[in-house]
Amino acid sequence: MPVTAAQLLVRCLEQEGVEYVFGIPGEENIHFVDALRDSPIRYVLVRHEQAASFMAEIYGRLTQRPAVASATLGPGAINLQLGVADATTNSTPLIAISAQVDRDRSYKESHQGVDLVAMFDPTTW
Repeated sequence: MPVTAAQLLVRCLEQEGVEYVFGIPGEENIHFVDALRDSPIRYVLVRHEQAASFMAEIYGRLTQRPAVASATLGPGAINLQLGVADATTNSTPLIAISAQVDRDRSYKESHQGVDLVAMFDPTTW
């Protein structure tokens, strides 16, 4: 059976020693969340993406090991930014993962289309 991109991502996180993913599942990242079911990585459901980024940051600050903050596209990813920026200024290991709209749907979901690379560039190294 072929390996999916989500399963490959989870394998990479396992090899990097990630133990926790903090986030909110949604349509665009549900394959990633599903792939975590067969992994020792624990998925911690939060009520807001900003909480996910701060929880991942605090875990990283206390352990010096990376945790993951996960969000859906657009506003969900934007909500990660404050915790990601705080982790950067504190030299805390944190991995932020966001979804993106498929190219064939981008015209339908224009309100979700955010240039995340440009947005996160000033707050990450």
